[in-house]
Amino acid sequence: MDSTYVETARDYAVQGVAFAQDWLLRPASWSQFALLIGAYLLALVLARMIAPRLRALLTPEDGNTSIFATARRFARMFLPLLLPLLAYVLTAAGEQVTRSLFGSGAIIAFGKRVFLFLAARALARRILTEPFLRFLASYVLVPVAALYALGILPAVMTLLEGTVVGVGSIQFSALALIRGLIAGALLFWFGHWSNSQTAGYIGRQPMRPAVRQLIVKAAEFAIFGFAFLLLMNIMGISLTSLAVIGGAVGVGLGFGLQKIASNFISGVILLLEGQATVGDYVELDGGEAGRIHKMMARATILETYDGRWIVVPNEDFIVTRVTNYSDAGSNNRLEAKFSVSYDTDINRVPDIICAAVAQVPGVLNTPEPPDCELRGFGDSGIDFAVEFWVEGIDDGENKYTSDVLFAIWNALKAHDIEIPYPHRVVEIKGGGPL
Repeated sequence: MDSTYVETARDYAVQGVAFAQDWLLRPASWSQFALLIGAYLLALVLARMIAPRLRALLTPEDGNTSIFATARRFARMFLPLLLPLLAYVLTAAGEQVTRSLFGSGAIIAFGKRVFLFLAARALARRILTEPFLRFLASYVLVPVAALYALGILPAVMTLLEGTVVGVGSIQFSALALIRGLIAGALLFWFGHWSNSQTAGYIGRQPMRPAVRQLIVKAAEFAIFGFAFLLLMNIMGISLTSLAVIGGAVGVGLGFGLQKIASNFISGVILLLEGQATVGDYVELDGGEAGRIHKMMARATILETYDGRWIVVPNEDFIVTRVTNYSDAGSNNRLEAKFSVSYDTDINRVPDIICAAVAQVPGVLNTPEPPDCELRGFGDSGIDFAVEFWVEGIDDGENKYTSDVLFAIWNALKAHDIEIPYPHRVVEIKGGGPL
């Protein structure tokens, strides 16, 4: 038994050696080896000559951020592919020569595929820096290029095409499923990247923040909607059947998600009309108050000055009363009350207080300068109030009322005007001993 296996193995070895000797001693084989080596050496020389010139051409000036400079920097990233791609092109030309002269080009064709594999490997290792793209290139592109270089990629694709994967009544080939996963990952990564670039470009345009945010949201829906439809087309799913299913689901969701739909439409109205925008300080009829931190499709986030976030449905901004203090640029009038002694010459007080309050940082002279008014005669003193305009609200980092009260105190002390405090008269009756 053992001698039989040995004899069989020896026969196969002898046949293999004879085939290799016959194949290697043929002129067509040596010519292909020579052309392959010559193509690589010529590509090496050309790459060393061309690469410095291309690098100088694709390197913009420091600080240049124009679109052409960005495109040049992007193209410069692919310089490591110059050598394997030049070798691939020259080898492809050599393959045409050998096939026309000898009718064979298997060796040089294998070399050509190897150069393409080296280009894919350089792309994954030296060029791509984004983690997702590098992962995809390392574990998808490079293995596929390796199978192509070995010449077994068509057989592997045929095997995957014949393998059926079923989910309920829906069946896919393994190849279609893998293609869909890869295409979906690429499409939605590209959609995310496109959305961030679009949002950045729109954010630099001169327009109202609400309109800007609405355009950003519309662009986001359009980008990802197009990516989804394109993915369905790649996977071979009929969009007609998808539309029928979507219509049935939409009717059901319309009854169950009326509140969400109402909030979404209210959000669009808010963004279009601009009644409130990011940065405004608002107070709702229900008592919620804070600065608008973010406006989303369904709700608006208010941030209070003690660090809490309040999520308010957009519908509340439409159907209830909202007080907008317009912290993002509008002026507000505040008031500070004080009292002086009955011994004071009250005719001096308005001029003293208005001059002092006008010097407080943050107090405006428009639409009106500070105004001091007599409000009444109290139990312990004469009551005044000074009205003044500021930009913003009196909370958080702004301490307008506190600063004005400090200024009032210092001004009254500087002019020897007494600030009263409650007095009580105690009368003792009965004439008892002290």
